This record gives sequence, C-alpha cells and structure tokens, in this order.
Amino acid sequence: MMNTWKDQFKFPPNTEIVGKWHNNDYRLMKQLGEGANGVVYLATGTHGYSALKMSPDSFSITSEVNVLKAFAKAQGTSLGPSLYDVDDWETKGNKIHFYAMEYIQGPDLLSFIKRKGHSWSGVMIVQLLDVLERLHNQGWVFGDLKPENLIVTGSPPKIRCIDVGGTTLKGRAIKEFTEFFDRGYWGLGSRKAESSYDIFSTAMLLINLFYQDRFTKKNHPYKQLMGVIRSNKELVKYEIPLKRAIKGEYNNAKEMKDELLAILSMRPSNLARTNQIQRKKKQGNFLETAALLIFTAFLYAFYIFTYIL
Repeated sequence: MMNTWKDQFKFPPNTEIVGKWHNNDYRLMKQLGEGANGVVYLATGTHGYSALKMSPDSFSITSEVNVLKAFAKAQGTSLGPSLYDVDDWETKGNKIHFYAMEYIQGPDLLSFIKRKGHSWSGVMIVQLLDVLERLHNQGWVFGDLKPENLIVTGSPPKIRCIDVGGTTLKGRAIKEFTEFFDRGYWGLGSRKAESSYDIFSTAMLLINLFYQDRFTKKNHPYKQLMGVIRSNKELVKYEIPLKRAIKGEYNNAKEMKDELLAILSMRPSNLARTNQIQRKKKQGNFLETAALLIFTAFLYAFYIFTYIL
C-alpha cells in the first residue's frame, strides 16, 4: 500500500501545481526525497525556489506545519526552514495536501565535517544544542536527529534542518527515529519525547562525526559507547559531557552546551590537566570507598570475636 500511494506521487519535471485555496502556482523540478508520510520536490514559482512536501495524510501535513511555526516562534533560531504556504492540490479527482517551505542548500553535517575537519565538530554541536534548547522551550522534541537531517549553510556556517517529520510534542512517544541515535535501541532510556531524548541523540551525533561508519550495539551498550569515546584521542576530550548525555543526567540542552563551550575554550594543556584531575578524583573516591568497607568489615569482625565468641 505504501508503494501504491508513493507511485501516485511521482510526477515528471515541469508538472504544474496550483493551490486550491491560495492560488499560488508551482512548477516541480525534481524529487528531493521521500519518507514514510510524504514526498518532497524542489519547485519554483511564487516564492522562487522552494521545497514542496506532498502527503496523502492531512494530519501529517498539519503536524509538520505546526512544528515549522514553532521554529518561527523560537526567536533567534533558524533550525527549520521558513514556511511559505499550506494548501491542497486537486488533480485527476484526487486531493493532495502539500506545504511549501524554504529550500535550504548546502552539505549535510557529516559531509561538512569531512571537508572542514573535526575542529568544527564541537562548534556545530554547540550550535545545535542552542537551537534545541529554544525548541524544547516551545514544548517540542526534535526526535529523529541524524546528520542527514542537518544541513550546514551560509557564512559563517549555520546548522539547519531539512526534515521535521519526527518532531514530537513533549510527553508523547517519539514518532520517527534512527536506531544509532535512539536511546531505546541502546537500552539506555525510553522513547518518550523529552529533552533528554534529544540530548542523548546529540551525543550520538557527535560520536558519529568521529566514527562515520556507524556500529551496532553489543552486550554491554554503555561500556561499549564509553570505550568508543575513550579510544579516540580527539573525541575523548568530550568524555565528561558525552557520558552525562548518554546517562541522561542533563536537565536541559543548555547544561550540555555550557560544558562543551568550556571544553572548547580550554587550551589543550589545561584540558589534559582537567581530565587527569577527574581521573584522580574517581580513583580517590574508589580508594575511600574501599577503605571504608575494609574498616567496616574489621569492626564487624571485632564485634563478633569480642561479644559473641
């Protein structure tokens, strides 16, 4: 059935569309992509170049339009494309629901990092967290965070989104996800739409920028991910915020953003010293705990020997 409706949404170049209600006209140029609930075309017309998404499901269109409106309300952000038009198109007795949005050009995040280098990885993740914070404040969770859904455009480079199909209202079940970036897949949390879900996905996104061949989970996912982080000499500097994000310890995106900014502002020597202090602190805590257990065991043995035996 899925193939049937997608076949009905395949149109040749230069197909003309005129909106039933707003009378805006569009000429389809080429298909940009397709998903579970719609097909996206590059079009030209009333608004110049635009990305036009068609769907047989009016609810899906309405939901995505609401997300784009939420992006627009989050002042100071430009994560999602600008919304141009929402309408219906009647053709051959069928009603097709569609909306037109800004066509964002540029490489996806992974391609951008391949070209520019890992010095940009932390910078782009900080930028993403800043926008996610504003989105979360509007009551939404992005959901399907992955490099393919993020475009880097402009000068200075700015991260933008090209697919809001997985964006979900807080408290509901995540609508769309990709396993590698999904905490449910890793057994490290639920698929409830909350800030920590996006923050986990952001951590996996940063890992993916350094390990571009995505790997599958093993028997001990948490230990596996920490091992992956520690085995990369460039990624390991983000170990502390990545660990907190994976464990769901951040209350909001701003907390992770601030910790990443602190790391990015450090000189390499200071960063190495900070990591060394953290490791020594962990070792110290372990020794203190061990000493306490030994002392407790000694007291218990003394009690048994003195008062019972």
